[in-house]
Amino acid sequence: MTDPNPGNKSREPWIAPEFGDSGAFRRTLDSGVRLHMDRPLPFLVLNRHPEGGFSLAHRIAAISASNVIWREGETSDADAVATLRGVLHQRDEASGHFLLISLYDLPADATLDDESPRLEQFRFTLSASADEPAQAAARCLTAALVQICVEQREPEIDHVDHAFEEPGMEQLLEGRDGLSRLSLGLPQIYRVPGEERIYPQIFHALETTVFDALLKALSAFMGASTHDAPPHHRVLGRSSFIEAALTVDQALSRISRSFDFLLSVSPINTGQAFERFVEGKCDSLPVFRYRPLTVSPEMSKRALYALDIRAVEDPVLETLFREKQLEIDQQLLMLQSRNTPAFRYASQLQYGSVEAELLDRAHQILEQVPASQGTMGDCRIDCHAVKAAAETLVARYRREVPDFDAEIVLRDDIAAGLMVSGTKLMISTSTRMSRARLDPLLQHEVSVHLLTCINGNRQGLGIFGAGLAAYEGIQEGLGVFAEYAVDGLTPARLRLLAARVLIVDAMLHDADFIECHRLLHVDHGFSAKGAFNIVARIFRSGGLSKDAIYLRGLKQVFDFVAEGNDLDPFWYGKIAEHHVPVV
Repeated sequence: MTDPNPGNKSREPWIAPEFGDSGAFRRTLDSGVRLHMDRPLPFLVLNRHPEGGFSLAHRIAAISASNVIWREGETSDADAVATLRGVLHQRDEASGHFLLISLYDLPADATLDDESPRLEQFRFTLSASADEPAQAAARCLTAALVQICVEQREPEIDHVDHAFEEPGMEQLLEGRDGLSRLSLGLPQIYRVPGEERIYPQIFHALETTVFDALLKALSAFMGASTHDAPPHHRVLGRSSFIEAALTVDQALSRISRSFDFLLSVSPINTGQAFERFVEGKCDSLPVFRYRPLTVSPEMSKRALYALDIRAVEDPVLETLFREKQLEIDQQLLMLQSRNTPAFRYASQLQYGSVEAELLDRAHQILEQVPASQGTMGDCRIDCHAVKAAAETLVARYRREVPDFDAEIVLRDDIAAGLMVSGTKLMISTSTRMSRARLDPLLQHEVSVHLLTCINGNRQGLGIFGAGLAAYEGIQEGLGVFAEYAVDGLTPARLRLLAARVLIVDAMLHDADFIECHRLLHVDHGFSAKGAFNIVARIFRSGGLSKDAIYLRGLKQVFDFVAEGNDLDPFWYGKIAEHHVPVV
C-alpha cells in the first residue's frame, strides 16, 4: 500500500494498522503520538493535550479501545495527522461509516481558590456533525450524561454548532464521505481550585461514568449507520487485556488465595465444645480454638495497596479490581480482629446486617413450617459414603471436561458437614447425615461452588475463580437453589436457613451464645446439637454475619429467574448479580 498523500513530509511514515493474532495494534512515535486499536472498529477517539497535569479527556481517550493521543506541538501535530491519514485511508478502502470523537478539557475557572464558596461549573460542551449517525450518537450521549450524579451534583449539557478541531484536521477530513464527527468538552470539577491536585474520587467517578456514556453513544452511532449495533454497549470497550491488567489480576488472585478466610475464622474443636456445653447443662459459654493464621494481615495489606490499579487502563476492570481490593482488605481486617469484639463490626462491613424484610421472612418460616418432618428411619451415612458420592459426581464432570481439577479430602479439624475452599471439597470426618440429604448437598457444594471456581479459573482473569467482590450472596443462593432443583430443599433445611437469619440478627443486637441457643432450642424446637451448630457458626471468631446471606441469596435467585433472566452468566465464574452486564 502506498502513501495516499506523498506530499506530507512528517518525520514518521503514515501508519496503516495491521491486526495480528493478538488482535490489537499499537504504535508510539518518537514525537509521543500514540495509536492504539484494540481491533478493527468504526470509530477513533482523539485527544490533543498539554504537557503534564491531570486530564480527564486524556484519560478517557487513553482507555478507549481505539484512540490516537498526542501532546500539543508542531511536530506531534504533524505526526498525529499522518497517523490519522493512514487509519482513514485504510477505512476508505473498507468503506462504511466512521466516527471521529475529539475529547478535550474545558478551561477551569481561574477565579476559584480553595476558600471560594462557589464550585467549578459541572457543564459539558457537545458538538456533532449534521449526519444522522452522528446526531444519533449525540442524542444518546446527552441522555447518558444527564444521568450522571457526582457529589450530589448533576451536569448541564451545552450543544454548540462547530466541533472542536485539532490542528490540521480540517484539511485531512475535507472531501471524505461517510465520516462523522463528535466532540465533547469535559468539565474540570475534579481539580482542587488554585492547586495542581485533584479530588481522586470525583476524578474516578467521572472517568467511569463518562466513559460508559461514550460507549453508549458509540453503540447508537453503529445502530444508526451501516454497522450492526452491538448486543451491549460495553462490547465496544477493550477486549484484550494489557499487561498491567494481567499483573494486577494475578497479584489480587495471589493475595486472595494466600489465606483461607473461612478456615481461618472457623473453630477446630466444635464437636468437643458441644460435649462440654452439654456437660455444663447448656449454661456455660463454650470455648473455641482456632488455627494460627498463615499470613500477616498487615503485610498482606501492604502488598494489596501497593498495586497500581489505575494502570489497567479500563474503567470496568478497574472497578472490578477495586471492589476486590476492598473486599480482601475487609477480610484481612476481620483476621486482624479475630476473637475480639471488633470482629463483629468488621463482619458487618463485609456481609451487612439483617434487613427487616429478611427477618420477617425468617420468622414466618419458623412459625409456619413444622419442626418435625418425619425423616425417622431414613438411612444414615458417614463421611466415607459422602466422599465416595462426591468422587462419583466429580468423575461425571471430568468426563465432560477432563481438566475438572477438584480435590476431595476428609478433615478432622472442621465441623460436621462439607466446606469448599477453591477447588478443594473438604468433608468433616464427624459428618453423619440422612442419605436423602446427600444429593442436594453435593449439588450445592460441587455443582455450584466447585464448578464456578473451576469455570472461573478458565477465564482470562484469575479473580473470576477467586471470586469477584460480593459474589457470596448470590453464590450461596444458587447453592440452595440447586438443592431446590433436585427436590432437596426440605422443610427442615428451610427452617435451618431461617434460623441462621434469626441468630445473626440476635447476635448483632448483643444477644450472647446461651441466649441464642435457647432461642432455637426452647422457642423454636431445634435439637440441642442442631441449635448449637447454628449458633457456633454465627458466633465464630467473635460474630460472623455471613450466614444471613443464604436465605437472602435464595430470594435473590428466585427474583432473578422470575424476571425472566437466564442463570447462565453465573456459571462463568464466581460473580455477583451486578456483574452480569459486565460478564
